[in-house]
Amino acid sequence: MSDVVTAQQGALGSLYRSFLGPGDRYALLDFPDHPNVGDSAIWLGETRMLRQVTGRDPCFTSTWHDFDERRFRDECSDGLVLLHGGGNLGDIWPHHQRFREHVIAMLHDYRIVQLPQSIHFDAADAAGRFGDVAARHPDLTLCVRDRISLTAARDWLGDRAILAPDSAFALGLQPRRAATVDVLALMRSDAERRDHATNIPPATMVVDWLDEDTPPAAGADIAARERQATDRLKRGLDLLSTGRTIVTDRLHAHILALLLGIPHAVLDNRYGKIGAYMDAWTRGSPLLLPRGDGELAA
Repeated sequence: MSDVVTAQQGALGSLYRSFLGPGDRYALLDFPDHPNVGDSAIWLGETRMLRQVTGRDPCFTSTWHDFDERRFRDECSDGLVLLHGGGNLGDIWPHHQRFREHVIAMLHDYRIVQLPQSIHFDAADAAGRFGDVAARHPDLTLCVRDRISLTAARDWLGDRAILAPDSAFALGLQPRRAATVDVLALMRSDAERRDHATNIPPATMVVDWLDEDTPPAAGADIAARERQATDRLKRGLDLLSTGRTIVTDRLHAHILALLLGIPHAVLDNRYGKIGAYMDAWTRGSPLLLPRGDGELAA
């Protein structure tokens, strides 16, 4: 296992054990009920770490749209509240942010930990509103994935902001299928997209991983949600494995390529999320292919 992966797994173990121990109860909110493979990888890394640390499943889970406060309080009256990590703390993905702010404002009688996130707001007033909501909570910890996000989080919460790696690294190294194309470009087609047309090598297979045939989860319990996330992760791993090398502007294509052992070049999203993450955690990996273009993160 590479030093880059090992270091992040060690940091994740220390992080999770700093707020939970054997037998502790916890809720894990904001299940990623959408086809983005990266968020499913994070969720599965989170649940793996949480089971290792506590020896138990969450007492309650929800998506952003099916949270029921009464049921939550009945099922998890004395547990820690964990908010799913990722890259949606900000105003690009407003439904997740509104849910986060709602939970933080509503549950002042619970300890809340935001699992590792990247922070980006286009609008200063939106950032200020979230900062006010966060600062008013008596026991909120924000875990963030890069130093730019850490600066923002510390402005709001001081030492209750912590730098930590992405939870998908808890998955460990992954088996790789045989490659079928020389270069696979896995490129964003969503709100974080940046135009990289001139950076894609010729004769490259260009795809995204937002299209899927995965059926809706049969139920809202942890087992059903874990099956759905596992199916999505497998789809992403299979897709990445088709490339002998990869070009990508998705953070989790970079992370999963590291776990698969695939050489890859990294471009950035529209606000520099991947480069910031690499500066904090992964820039020393030998799997990163050198690129000469100034827009590239590596």
